[in-house]
Amino acid sequence: MKAADIVIEGTGVIGLAPVRERASIELGGADPTLIPGWMLRASDAISRHPLAQLGRNPNTRPFHSVAQRRRSKRRCSRILKCRTHAEKNMVRIVIPDDSPPVISGTPSLDRIRAAGETIVYNSPPASARDLITRVQNAHTVVNIRSYCKFPPDVLEAVGNTLKHIAIWGTGTDNVDLAAARRLGIVVSNTPNTATDAIAEHCLALLLTVARRITQLDASIRQGKWERGMLFQCRGKTLGIIGTGAIGVRFAELGRSIGMRVIAWTLHPDPGKAARVGFTYLPTLEALLAESDVISLHVRSSADTQGLLGSTQFAHVKEGAILINTARGDIVDEDALAGAIRSGKLLGAGLDVFTTEPIPRSSPLLSLPNVVLTPHTAGTTKEALANGLDLCAENVVRYLTRGDVASRVV
Repeated sequence: MKAADIVIEGTGVIGLAPVRERASIELGGADPTLIPGWMLRASDAISRHPLAQLGRNPNTRPFHSVAQRRRSKRRCSRILKCRTHAEKNMVRIVIPDDSPPVISGTPSLDRIRAAGETIVYNSPPASARDLITRVQNAHTVVNIRSYCKFPPDVLEAVGNTLKHIAIWGTGTDNVDLAAARRLGIVVSNTPNTATDAIAEHCLALLLTVARRITQLDASIRQGKWERGMLFQCRGKTLGIIGTGAIGVRFAELGRSIGMRVIAWTLHPDPGKAARVGFTYLPTLEALLAESDVISLHVRSSADTQGLLGSTQFAHVKEGAILINTARGDIVDEDALAGAIRSGKLLGAGLDVFTTEPIPRSSPLLSLPNVVLTPHTAGTTKEALANGLDLCAENVVRYLTRGDVASRVV
């Protein structure tokens, strides 16, 4: 259903298509979206107008006076102006990448739909060109998945209309922020909404690797009764790389099970260290040499991509465990696999990978002391609700107030 279905010529109604409460806007498999409220109000008002009833209602009589006709013209003209104003101000919101579905069917999506014409795609874009086609003419893009990339050429192709990219999640490495800034596109995200969920996942990965849970479980299911020495965390040193909200929360969890916590980051905060109870070390190499467990909590950026490679693994304490729930490209995966095979590392717990989904050819898949999860550390009911609520808040606030709750660019 489009605005053109209400046909107005001058000040008289010459035709009026039926208007339903809900209609489907089918654009490449997009979800149904609500008919704008202004259209329903305008159609109801016009359908009750005497001109619209002529020829349909035998009890309707034509106008009896010139004054009545003039008043009718003025009223119909106001309706037309109202429709035109609303149509100009109606914005298109596109969600190009809700696959696997996260926001579909949630109250957060309902709130976004109430703010504008909303189109949801439940499959990944096949290419950059497909992404451009999906978001063409969109005022706002809600970015759900990090596999959906917005490099300069994509942003430039849609920059005439695109004003806001609302990212669900903390990471912004899939959007070229410099290009967005240059084109005047606001980028928002949803930080600190999955802090507890991801920190708990870090602890789960650590304990699963340390206690060889998956290996022992598989052994018993095969009819074996194999026992062996395990890794105890109490009394060991936990090294945190990156002391944002998640890193600090995992530091607290580490201390709660009796671990000594040290940290290294590009932007140390002595007050935070004193409050939580950890110690900053001056260099990454110093942290690697002292840590029994190394956990990554930094964003992907030019400064952190490839942060841990062969050179860094050479500094690692013998028999250490690596945990990564941050971004896959922070670690050289081939170098990581080599360090585990050589025994330099006891094992690793990974929720993120350089390429996602992880390729079947990855050397990590053949290592029994590596525990893998599919970038799902933050997918708890509570974390999803928090993140989607903030994402919807960013969308609505920018449309209604011109600002966002959490602005990146």
